[in-house]
Order: sequence, then C-alpha cells, then structure tokens
Amino acid sequence: MPIFTSYDGTELAYHVKGEGEPLVCLPGGAMRASAYLGDLGRLTAGRRLVLLDLRGTGDSQVPADESTYRVDHQVADVEALRIHLGLEHMDVLAHSAAGNLALLYAAAHPARLRRLALVTPTCWAVGLDSTPEQRLEVVRKRAGGEPYDSAIAAYEEILGVLAAGGAPAPADWSRTMPLAYGRWDAQVRAHIDASDREKNAVASAAFAGPGAFDPPATRAALRSVSGAVLVLAGELDSNPTAGLAAELAALFPRGLADVQPGGAHFPWLDDPKWFAARVERFLAAGV
Repeated sequence: MPIFTSYDGTELAYHVKGEGEPLVCLPGGAMRASAYLGDLGRLTAGRRLVLLDLRGTGDSQVPADESTYRVDHQVADVEALRIHLGLEHMDVLAHSAAGNLALLYAAAHPARLRRLALVTPTCWAVGLDSTPEQRLEVVRKRAGGEPYDSAIAAYEEILGVLAAGGAPAPADWSRTMPLAYGRWDAQVRAHIDASDREKNAVASAAFAGPGAFDPPATRAALRSVSGAVLVLAGELDSNPTAGLAAELAALFPRGLADVQPGGAHFPWLDDPKWFAARVERFLAAGV
C-alpha cells in the first residue's frame, strides 16, 4: 500500500489495481474509503487504477486539523498525488460527491487534466442540483414492487422533512438505499452494509461546509479545461438526473454527457461490462 505526504504533513494512502495507463480515482461518500469502488467493473483490464483514500478515510491518516476535511482544502491532496506519481498530465475518475473535488481540482489545475470522467457526480461546486420534483419523477418510475415501493415512500418523507427545514435521520436515508442501485441482490446489500464502516462521518459532515464553494468562479475557471470531460449519469439515478448531467457537461469546452441504461448511482455494479467499455472508450479517444 503506497503512501505519500500531502501539503500539511498528512500521510495519504492509495491502492493500485490493474495494469496499463494510470487512472486516478477519487471516491465519494462523501468521505468514504476507496474500497467500495472495487475494480470499477473490471476497468482494471486496461487501466492501472490509483484509488486514493481521502484524508481520514481507509488507510489514510487523520489530519491534525479537521477543518482540512472541507473539500476545497483537499484539492491540494490531489495535486500532491499527481506530483508523487510523477505525472505531467493525468486521467481522473471521480464518483458522486468526489465530483465536487474533481471540479475544484479542474478549476485550479486545468492544464494537468488529460481526461476527466465524472461518474454520477453531485454538482454543488458549480451551483447545480436536481429539484425535488425532478428526483421524484425518476424514483417513482421504479414503483410496483419491493424494496422499491418502501424506498420511494421513505424518499418522499425525506423530501418533506427537507422542505420544512428539518434534517432527516441517517436511518431515514438508509431506507432509500435500494434506489441507489439498478438491481437488488446479495452483492448490493453487502455494498450497502459496508458503507457505514467505510465512511468517516466527521469528515463527511465537514466536506461541503461553509466557504467550500464559489460556483461563479468555478464555472468561469472550467472554461479553461482543454481536456475532454465525460459526465456519466445513470438512467435510474435521481442525482444527477440525465438533464443535470448535460448541464454540467456544457460547462466544459469539450464536455459530453451520457446515460447508462439501467444504471443507478453505482453504475459499475449495475452493468460492469457496459460501464467499463464506455469509460475506456472515453479515456482512449475522448468520445
């Protein structure tokens, strides 16, 4: 397990899987250890995955200053990893909440990116989000059987709590988890069960804290990204929706959006072969 030292002395770990050109992978959660990414649908067949454990997660050290969990501070961690790997330019894949980290990195270091794959990303860094109505339109398409009917009911309750200014309990969110997957089986249930022990709750709460984002400035900076960018949404995922993915892709000079059929928030688990082929095609040719 390789380790490198970041800007503030925090020792960060990463895990290497596969052979070929390196692909730096940033996990979501927010602040979940990279183990949940697995081999990204056997993307390892043609790529050497460099799976970063963000600070305070997995095998990485807890920082002395917990304010550095805020995502804008972690941009320097990604840059430190690039330097450690000896890469002039790098290909990056970011999932879910780490989409924000990748967007901030792209804004700060546009010349260092060759290809950027944003997999079912959240888009707080650029001020984009799905409306409750848009999310409900997607999740209600899954009605007609369990566990989805119960998960949809829980999701509707959560949106009501949020609309009233409340804060849903973690247990309430847990009831919605079947909606994050395109299928429901033992592998998916194990993936869900691992989430709590793989996530740093303190870091997750600080990740998008006050001051983390300046959407107008980030949007302007992304116009300088010359590399190709893929925003991949899942057909069954409510955040981002396909429409939101297209909006995000349009912020880049060479941005494109695609939608994985039958995919949800973890699309490499839903159809590994489709996912790996689509991402590899993008990394190879930028299309």
